[in-house]
Amino acid sequence: MNPVLEPLFRTVRATHPKADLRLIERAYDVAAYHHRDQKRKSGDPYITHPLAVATILAELGTDDETLCAALLHDTVEDTAYSLDELRGDFGDTIGSLVDGVTKLDKVKFGDAAQAETVRKMVVAMSRDIRVLIIKLADRLHNMRTMRYLPEHKRHQKSRETLEIFAPLAHRLGMNTIKWELEDLAFAMLYPKRYDEIARMVSERAPRRDLFLQEVIEKVSGDLREAKIRAVVKGRPKHYYSVYQKMIARDVAFDDIYDLVGIRVLVDSVRDCYAALGTIHARWNPVPGRFKDYIAMPKFNMYQSLHTTVIGPEGKPVELQIRTHAMHHRAEYGVAAHWKYKEEVGAPGPTGKVKPGSDMAWLRQLLDWQKETSDPGEFLESLRFDLSVSEVYVFTPKGQVIALPEGATPVDFAYAVHTEVGHRCIGARVNGRLVPLESRLGNGDTVEIFTSKSPDAGPSRDWLKFVKSGRARNKIRQWFSKERRETAIEAGKEAIGRAMRKQGLPLQRLMSGEALLALARDLRYPDVSALYAAVGEGHIAAQSVVQKLVASIGGVDSAEEDIAETSLPTRLRGRARGAGGAGVVAAGDADVWVRLSKCCTPVPGDEIVGFVTRGHGVSVHRGDCTNVQQLKTQPDRLVEVSWSPSDDSVFLVAIQVEALDRPRLLSDVTRTLSDQHVNILSASVTTSRDRVAVSKFTFEMGDPKHLGHVLKAVRSIQGVFDVYRVSGAGS
Repeated sequence: MNPVLEPLFRTVRATHPKADLRLIERAYDVAAYHHRDQKRKSGDPYITHPLAVATILAELGTDDETLCAALLHDTVEDTAYSLDELRGDFGDTIGSLVDGVTKLDKVKFGDAAQAETVRKMVVAMSRDIRVLIIKLADRLHNMRTMRYLPEHKRHQKSRETLEIFAPLAHRLGMNTIKWELEDLAFAMLYPKRYDEIARMVSERAPRRDLFLQEVIEKVSGDLREAKIRAVVKGRPKHYYSVYQKMIARDVAFDDIYDLVGIRVLVDSVRDCYAALGTIHARWNPVPGRFKDYIAMPKFNMYQSLHTTVIGPEGKPVELQIRTHAMHHRAEYGVAAHWKYKEEVGAPGPTGKVKPGSDMAWLRQLLDWQKETSDPGEFLESLRFDLSVSEVYVFTPKGQVIALPEGATPVDFAYAVHTEVGHRCIGARVNGRLVPLESRLGNGDTVEIFTSKSPDAGPSRDWLKFVKSGRARNKIRQWFSKERRETAIEAGKEAIGRAMRKQGLPLQRLMSGEALLALARDLRYPDVSALYAAVGEGHIAAQSVVQKLVASIGGVDSAEEDIAETSLPTRLRGRARGAGGAGVVAAGDADVWVRLSKCCTPVPGDEIVGFVTRGHGVSVHRGDCTNVQQLKTQPDRLVEVSWSPSDDSVFLVAIQVEALDRPRLLSDVTRTLSDQHVNILSASVTTSRDRVAVSKFTFEMGDPKHLGHVLKAVRSIQGVFDVYRVSGAGS
């Protein structure tokens, strides 16, 4: 046997003892022969990649056909080996798997192409789910070796991984793959946020581990006394999941990280419930935090009992109780089916999903991709559908329907049938009439009333509250049939209204290149398409206005003439001599000089002078975005040089980016005060992903002091980046 294959075969023997090792070795030999002259970006022989993908799949316990297809998955695309030859050598099943994976790789990832690729992936998945399992393992190994790619490629692949591949792994229940993909992509896309969370985790780890050990010992002791055989262990913390919980639950890092997670593995379903009773006998459960996913499994076949109890020292402890088989399936998802084929809903011998199995979601996806003509819209629906939790509700006849969390009776109506959705006029939940925008909860029984009128149709207002991709798509399809002109007019009016509300100059913003450039950035072919999108509710008018203002340099730039976007250094009522700005224009100290507000230059920066109308000389940094436009009037440019005196004071603007938490702003302002800087203005915005972005403008006499200020702010807990920005007022 080839010694290179020994680690792979050791794994295969442990996870899939009946696998045909000779077939796997033959697949390796063919792949190694055809890839013999190829190298990866890292310089390693190319065959190391298919071998690594096959090893990942072997750890999941997949069958020998999948392992052969993994070893051969790049041969047809990258070598002279044809699909017909492969089918002749290895049979139709392995040939179809390789063909499925090749088709996914053939379409290059761009925006529209990406959506089309995902659509093809869905079709391939529906034929044989193993195509996707190979693709996920392929992506995982590529993410592990991503450092050899150029930066833009790394970011693009990482974003795809976070938005598409990790959620798909979650949908298929493959949590080990999902967690690693998320952490690798998170570290690649947001290295500073990742490092900050890693630093905060490592600082608290020793204290937390002691507490965890105490809880494990108590739970193990109780279960031994109750004569329940169990393995009790702590749950690993994944950095991306900590970050996601900070966003989803809107709580600080400490509250999430201090929440201890325990996993209890037992032999049978009966033992799961017995263990739950034993644990609740010792510690009080937190009301509303018990979930029985054994009686009602999740969409991805996940089964467990979840409970939260008040443990030692009054600290909450999260527990998951499950059998060993459930644990295997929770870790490996669909891939675990090959190990537990006898269980209900497992694929048949070909690996295809049986009708009525747990993979109904795939069939729903297949229906979507047939219904949705626009690949971008399909991709949006898929992204949304992958990212949400679910609630389970009942039809009046007792059929269970899974809907996104926060779903309404309208979502339920569209889940039953498109026509039921279109004609929906009212709903009864648990026997009581409710408004159509009511949120449905787990276990609700929903009954829909429909209109008999031939003109019945959805309301545009429904788009404001529906949660499911299916309902959103169906409502949009209905309205896109109406006249486009109406939508364009409505959109134009909505944007104008949003601008007037903010008191922005309508003429300047709605004419010229800015609006067309924004339309193209948002992937609309022209301005009319952008107006129509606003009119149809695809994008909010307020969002368009914000992006428009940001694209031309903030509200100040929108309101003021560029040449005069400057701030006199005569601040806070203090009189200054002409030299107070610390700049001399054309060698003449008597010329009135002002440091511009749009880029706040300080000594050491390259500077350019511009003669303004009646306001002296405005001084900009050489790299200021406005300088390009100023250069179109060379006769008004003037030579300027630094000449700071003891009484010169300069404006500096810095931006602080941090993981949001209580008292963050007070910590930053206190640190700035400790550094003896005089804060003139501060603004804070917190994005939906729990990142607080603060901008501070302050006066400073000696610009060399700035390095110490930045270093001090960077050391604050949660701050992952701080830097000088070119704009005090933006």
